[in-house]
Parts: sequence; C-alpha cells; structure tokens
Amino acid sequence: CWAFRGARGTLALSLSHPVTLSHVTLDHLPRYSAPTGRIDSAPRDFQVYGMQEEATQEEGTLLGSFSYDQEGESTQTFQIPESPSSSLVYRHVELRVLSNWGHMTYTCVYRFRVHGKMAAT
Repeated sequence: CWAFRGARGTLALSLSHPVTLSHVTLDHLPRYSAPTGRIDSAPRDFQVYGMQEEATQEEGTLLGSFSYDQEGESTQTFQIPESPSSSLVYRHVELRVLSNWGHMTYTCVYRFRVHGKMAAT
C-alpha cells in the first residue's frame, strides 16, 4: 500500500494523455485479508481535483467528493458528477484524502485509478 502519516494526504497524478474524466476507482485491502479483520486505515472521505496544467501551478477544479464504504467491496468506483467542469480535459488529477476509518497513525491507499475518454490530440 501507499501509506501516509495521519488521516489526511494528497496524491497527484500526471496522466499519459489528456482525458475527460467519468469515474475514479479506489482500492483497499479486503477486510477478510486484514490480519485484524478491520480496515480502519482505509480512506473514508476524499475529493478528486482535475488540473489542466502542471499540478504545482494551479489549485485545480473540484470534480467530486466521495466516501469509501468500509463495509463495501474492496474495489469501489465513483462516478464524477456532471457539471461544466466535468466535461473539460485534464492532464493531472489529484486525490485528496480527508479522513480515514479511525486509524490514528496512518492511512493506506492500495490503488487509485481514473477512467474517462482520451481527448483528441
């Protein structure tokens, strides 16, 4: 897993191609595979931002706020809500984890994926 200290963290991705985003997928360890049977290090609330330029040069556009369900499947896909900003083309995506399910020391992200349509080049 990619572990970071505390319950809040940011992961910035540079996409191989410009994309109009439709969904994001967040994975965590399945509960049945966890040694304690708990996945309190899983992200709980998170936001996804899109950036058209270099991630360090702009704040980004909020594309959606989501919650990972610790009682759900280990792989969860979330639809980007339709809005004027959801139809734009992005080169960078930022995952901002706002909370986890109670682990005081760290949060783990096992996999984060973005889905959408590649822009015409």
